[in-house]
Amino acid sequence: MVMPVKRKIVEVPTLIAEWTLPAAATLGSSVRAKGILLELRAKLPATAKKSLDIIGAVLALRMLEGEHAAFLSASATISKTLDGIESLPVIPREIQDILTITTTERHRWLKDGRLPSAGTRTVKLRGRARKITFHVFDPRRVEEILNQDLVTIWRENDAETAAENRRRAAWKAKLARSEKKAAQSAPIVDATPEDAARHKLKGWEEFERDGLLR
Repeated sequence: MVMPVKRKIVEVPTLIAEWTLPAAATLGSSVRAKGILLELRAKLPATAKKSLDIIGAVLALRMLEGEHAAFLSASATISKTLDGIESLPVIPREIQDILTITTTERHRWLKDGRLPSAGTRTVKLRGRARKITFHVFDPRRVEEILNQDLVTIWRENDAETAAENRRRAAWKAKLARSEKKAAQSAPIVDATPEDAARHKLKGWEEFERDGLLR
């Protein structure tokens, strides 16, 4: 006898609220949008975290009918957190996506001041005791860099600097070789007449090395 298969009843969320993130907040970056989602989830209780998701730039909170109180509380928390979200500091992976730059470029431009730090942030890695500290950036300054296409200018300047450094290194190497060659061909200073004559004789070094005069 075949036992009937029990079908699992999936409850469809009926409590839905949505928020559209402004362009000034996402800066056109899906990575930045996901970062904002994680920031919002961190403010919610564990039972409500996965009820909040994002598609494009639209945040959606979906919960079941029986979770009305939790839905209202989560909605209020999200709305409050989104107030002024445009000022949320930009973290490293976000700025790299927004400006389309590499980790090396971020480190270089942070070091020389072209990417000014807006402070640091320390977080604990999930499942680990170790914490990491990293620089964050002012979203308005990042927006200026993006709008003025400063990254292109910085890359051109870096290429020119690298080319100049290569030219200088080549010149120094050539100068060092010339000085070494000149030193090797320079006459012996304070040498006795015997020494001078000795160095003029072909094969004298081998003659002395063999010890034929000892």
